[in-house]
Amino acid sequence: MPSWAVALSVLASALSVASYLGVPESAYGGDLTYLMANVGTVIAVVIVAWYFIPRYYRFQVVTVYELIGRSFGPRAKLAASLTFLLGRTLASGVRLFMAAIPAAAILFGTSEADVPALIIGVTVLTLVATLYTLSGGITSIIWTDVVQLGVAMGAVLAVAVVIYSRIPLHWDGIAQMLSSAGTAGGSKLRVLNTSTDPHVVNTLWTALSGYMLLNLAVYGTDQDLAQRMLTCKNALAGGRSALLSIVLNLPITLLFMCIGLLLYVFYHLDPQLTHVHHPLQKGEHAFISFILYEQPPGMAGLLMAGLFAIAFTSLLSAINAMAAAVVNDCYRPLRPDTTAAQLLSASRLAVLASGLVIGLVAVGCIFWHRASPGTSLLDFAFTVVVVPYCGMLGIFLTAIFTRRGNGLSACLALVLGMLSILVLQRWHQPLAWPWQMVVGTSLSTAICCCGRRPPLPGPAVP
Repeated sequence: MPSWAVALSVLASALSVASYLGVPESAYGGDLTYLMANVGTVIAVVIVAWYFIPRYYRFQVVTVYELIGRSFGPRAKLAASLTFLLGRTLASGVRLFMAAIPAAAILFGTSEADVPALIIGVTVLTLVATLYTLSGGITSIIWTDVVQLGVAMGAVLAVAVVIYSRIPLHWDGIAQMLSSAGTAGGSKLRVLNTSTDPHVVNTLWTALSGYMLLNLAVYGTDQDLAQRMLTCKNALAGGRSALLSIVLNLPITLLFMCIGLLLYVFYHLDPQLTHVHHPLQKGEHAFISFILYEQPPGMAGLLMAGLFAIAFTSLLSAINAMAAAVVNDCYRPLRPDTTAAQLLSASRLAVLASGLVIGLVAVGCIFWHRASPGTSLLDFAFTVVVVPYCGMLGIFLTAIFTRRGNGLSACLALVLGMLSILVLQRWHQPLAWPWQMVVGTSLSTAICCCGRRPPLPGPAVP
């Protein structure tokens, strides 16, 4: 696959509905400090392009967990693959839950859907995504990602123009209103936050630590994104695609945040000036409410098409990646003499099972989020996905940068890493999730390094 297409596919999958809904909500209710997270993301992607991807190409792996098998043995490979399946199920489940919010809004005409409506939305999206994934593999998904990303970005640019046209203020008037509308009388235009409070999520220090580690895990150890980079001609092209995707991500994140700020101005000005058709009610999502009630019908359809393009992009690739991990890391080692026809049948069953499990997790996320009042969609998504990633990153860091670790220490690192996050999240005053990622990754790396690596058959990992 060409690097530019892979870069757009990686970008489309990394964005997800959490970006489409969560990032504008973050700016609407807060400020621009989430932009600092991109500093950690850039650092993480450079490390992945320089160290992780060349290692994968050197050993011609099908899934990135084959590298763990070479370093720590088949049991560690299986444990890593199962951890990926757990992590991708959680991440895709929470993304599907977010996509069900606008789906339920379309089906039932309300921007704040109840539980039955959300469950119906989850069911519809799961069926469509699973059936589409059955019709093609990673090649069709990448080219579909390219098209759907174009649809989504066109829709986002269109909504930014429409919102601005509905605000009877010039740029200087908008900036003046936002400069004193932040929390505690601060500015909603603030980007840099140097607070050392361990309970604050978006600061310079969390960007350089927790955000960096999470993106290192997402881009370097998650088969969902890594499988795209492994479709390039060589390691250089794979690394180039990763770097290009993050360069393109920076202006897109800024655009989503600007939409959140414009929505804040739109809904907080005098309704007679902005001609609001449906004043925002408590608990409603500002972006969805604007799409449903404030847009011309054709424009609303375009925006929903863009939102679902992003939703299906991440969901299709997740189902495909989970099926690949199940077949290559779990099924094939147990059935080494399997024929091509049997592998095809197994992969189709794996696709169906992956879609079903993701749908069930999405239903669980509906109740999980309702049990966490006051938590934004973006923070909720990060809180869920951070659980398995710290252990996974710990064993990959050990495998790539050290000569330590064995099968037992790797398995313990995966389990204890996840348990440490769960304990921290249930603490009386839990740390912000980036600091949880720091603690969990440090612990899992230290545990994995405690083992002594035995000599394994085959080419040694330098």
